[in-house]
Amino acid sequence: MKYLRQSGIILFVSFLGEMLHRFIPFPVPASVYGLLLMLMALYTGILKLHQVRETAAFLIEIMPVMFIPAAVGLLDAWSALRPIWLPVSVITVLTTIAVMAVTGQVTQLMIRRGKKKNGIYGTNPQQTEREK
Repeated sequence: MKYLRQSGIILFVSFLGEMLHRFIPFPVPASVYGLLLMLMALYTGILKLHQVRETAAFLIEIMPVMFIPAAVGLLDAWSALRPIWLPVSVITVLTTIAVMAVTGQVTQLMIRRGKKKNGIYGTNPQQTEREK
């Protein structure tokens, strides 16, 4: 029952993202609206992490499987992609590297901030209690 409730919450937030996409005339995908709504709900405390944690973890685990239909769609569109496959491949590789680099830097920044906030950053675990 817990997984059904968590799935319902995630689907409801996705539905709200779809509604925002329909009513706001910006070229932003509905999934991005849904992700922003989920982020705001978690950040403000409207939604608690424990209310969606297990189902979200499951969805992240099966995420690679979700790309199979998109890959098959690309195979179906090969006739349209054939003339531009080289630029598309180069752009894909470069943007993947850029996303990985930025994600790594942001993750390191967030870890450092978390350590500073908790007072852990800069302490030597081998210090004696008297030195602290």
